[in-house]
Amino acid sequence: MASVLDKEMINYFTQLNEAEKKSIVQMLKAFLKGRQTVPDRVTIEQYNKEIEAAMEEVKNGNTYSHEDVVTMAKSW
Repeated sequence: MASVLDKEMINYFTQLNEAEKKSIVQMLKAFLKGRQTVPDRVTIEQYNKEIEAAMEEVKNGNTYSHEDVVTMAKSW
């Protein structure tokens, strides 16, 4: 059963011309496409592997200074 809001939307929508309807449909599609999906959860094992890999990168000197990050951010 349609809610009051659903009925109101249908009422307004049916009053629009074709170009306006197309515009509204495109807007609704953009809203739905823009919804964020829930990311897959990682296991504690995967989390620990990622932490270990990151720590290894730091040990190997694969890091950026604050100045490097600021420079990179400005180039975006």
